Amino acid sequence: MRCHYCDHEAAFEAEQAGVVVGLCTDHFRERVEELAEDDGLEALRDRIDVESTE
Repeated sequence: MRCHYCDHEAAFEAEQAGVVVGLCTDHFRERVEELAEDDGLEALRDRIDVESTE
């Protein structure tokens, strides 16, 4: 699978409602940074029940 934003090989895949989107490492990081800036990362953590290792 290719990245949704460029032609690199996807390192990550996300699926919602049967639609699968691939992201390369660089674009995955960019999206996570965007989520962190608008409090979306906290909502994502709650949604997927991420546990901290700290």
